[in-house]
Amino acid sequence: MSRTITGVSSMATRVILGELSSRYEQISGDTVAFRSMGGVDAAKLVRGGEVTDVVVLASGVMSQLEAEGHLLAGSVRGFTRSGMAIVVRSGLPHPDIVSEEAVRKAVSGARKVGYSTGPSGDHLLKLCERWGLAPDDERLVKAPPGVPVGALVARGDADLGFQQLSEFLGVDGIEILGPLPPDIQAVTVFSAGVASASAQPDAARALIAYLASPETAGAKRRHGMDPA
Repeated sequence: MSRTITGVSSMATRVILGELSSRYEQISGDTVAFRSMGGVDAAKLVRGGEVTDVVVLASGVMSQLEAEGHLLAGSVRGFTRSGMAIVVRSGLPHPDIVSEEAVRKAVSGARKVGYSTGPSGDHLLKLCERWGLAPDDERLVKAPPGVPVGALVARGDADLGFQQLSEFLGVDGIEILGPLPPDIQAVTVFSAGVASASAQPDAARALIAYLASPETAGAKRRHGMDPA
C-alpha cells in the first residue's frame, strides 16, 4: 500500500529534496511531500508539535530538537553539506574575494549587503563584527524567512549577497563570484531525522536512509552541495 511521507525542511535543501523525493517515489511507490521554509520557522513548527514524518535542518538545530525530544533519539543522520558563496547583480563589476581582506574591502565598499537567517547569516554577522561593522548597521539587509538572498541582489536591494552556494544556483539576475575564501569559509551540514510526532517512523527511516545513501551524491553535487 502506498504511503505519504511528509517532511519539513529549510529552504537551503528545497531543490535537492525535490529531486531526491521524486526519485524515491519511483523506487518505493510512496509519495513524499516536503514543506520548505526558513530554518527558524521550520524549527518553530517542529517545536510546536507539527505533525510530520521527517525533519531536515542544519545539524546544530537538529541536535537541539533531538535533545528536546522532538526527534526520535538516534534517528538523525547527516544528509548534505554546503559552503557559502558571494554574488552580485548581473552586469555589475566583480570585486576581488580572494582573501578575507579582499572580502572585507568588498563589504565595506558595498551600498547594501544581503544575508539570510540561519547559519550562513550568523556567520556573516560574526565576520562583520570582526571587521568593525555592527550587526544593526543599516547597510546589512536580512532577507525575510523563505526569501533567497539572490532575489534581493537581483532586484537591486543589495549589492553583495552571502548565502549557501546551493541557494544561488538557478536564480536569475545574479552572478556568482565564488565561494568564500578558505580562511573564512563556513560549511553548514544538514541532517535528517524522524519526527517524534510521526505515525510511520519506519517509513520515515527508510526515506532518510535513501537521502543519506551514496547513490544520491551526484545529485547533491549538481545542486552545489556535497554528501555529509
